[in-house]
Amino acid sequence: MDTIAFEREDPRMAGVMEVAFRWCSCPEERVQSFANSRPTVGGTHTVGFRDGMAAAVTAYARERGLLTPMDPDIGADRIGEGLTAVVSVKLDRPEFEGATRGVLGNSEVRDCVGQAVQDHLGRWLKQDPERAAAVIDQIVQGARRD
Repeated sequence: MDTIAFEREDPRMAGVMEVAFRWCSCPEERVQSFANSRPTVGGTHTVGFRDGMAAAVTAYARERGLLTPMDPDIGADRIGEGLTAVVSVKLDRPEFEGATRGVLGNSEVRDCVGQAVQDHLGRWLKQDPERAAAVIDQIVQGARRD
């Protein structure tokens, strides 16, 4: 499976995002996140990443008839099987939260990362329908099993 990777500057979040991800045949999910080169345990950048992934996968699956109108949207919790990803943001003014200050809290980052991931993954899905079908089928089947 190809790695999908991009870098994008977004003035709305006063920073740059770097995202790389791929699916493989392993069952678990591995997502590493960073803010200003500091490892994080989550935050708005990872929530945005998952939101963007779920939106792109749901839109593609509906376009291709893999989800019926009666099927619910694929939730962000359903896209992780076999997913390996790195989500990194570099911000002018990072806001860290939590006891260990390991959670990014900048609210605008969620929408910026989510839209960028949705755009890039959506484009990849349309450009490589054979690989897209394999990934989407794995996700849709997993969602129906649960």
